Amino acid sequence: MRDSDIDAVVRILKKEVRKWKVPIVGQVAERTRDPFQVLISCILSLRTQDGTTAAASERLFRVAKTPDALSRITARKIERLIYPVGFYRVKARNIREISRRLIESYDSKVPDEIDELLKLPGVGRKTANLVVIIGYNKYGICVDTHVHRITNRWGYVKTGSPEKTEFALREKLPRKHWKIINDLLVTYGQNLCRPIGPHCEDCRIYRYCDRVGLET
Repeated sequence: MRDSDIDAVVRILKKEVRKWKVPIVGQVAERTRDPFQVLISCILSLRTQDGTTAAASERLFRVAKTPDALSRITARKIERLIYPVGFYRVKARNIREISRRLIESYDSKVPDEIDELLKLPGVGRKTANLVVIIGYNKYGICVDTHVHRITNRWGYVKTGSPEKTEFALREKLPRKHWKIINDLLVTYGQNLCRPIGPHCEDCRIYRYCDRVGLET
C-alpha cells in the first residue's frame, strides 16, 4: 500500500464497518465517556469476547463505578461480578489495586497521560491509548492484534509487534485517523480481514492491499 492510499482506504472502511456490530470498545464509548469506566471496561476486555465483557462490565458497574466504591469491595466479590472474563482473578486484583492507587496518588481521577496510565497494574499501551482517546478525547493510537496484523498485511508498515506498529503509525498515519483506526480495523478484522482465511474476494480495499504474508 502506498502512503497516499490511506485516506481512500479509511473512507471505504468507514462505510464497510456499518454493516457489522460495534466492538466492545465502541460500545463503551457509546454508553459512557467516564475515564474510569472506560479504563475498567478495557481491562475486562483483554482476551475476552465482547459479549462477555459487556455483561461483566454491566454487573460490576451496577454495584460500583468509582474508585472509592470499588476500593471498598473485596477482590473475591469483584471476581464473582466479572466472571467469566479471561484471567478474572488477576483482573479483580488489578481493578482493586488500580482503584486504591487512583485514590492515593491521583485524587481518585484517572490520569490523562499515557505514561501515567502505564504505571497502573494491568494497563498496557493498548488500554492507555483507549482511555486517552475515549475518556479524554485526546489523540492516541490504539494498536491491538487486528491493527497490527492488518496494517502489516497491507504493507503500510513493516513491524514485528503491536507496540512497534503503534510507533510506526505515529510516524506516518495522518493524525486525523488516529482516534478511529482501532475501531475500524477491529471490526474489519473480526468480520472480514481475519487472521486465517480472510475474505479477500469480498474486500473493498483489495486493490490497495499488498497481501503481505498471504499466498497469492
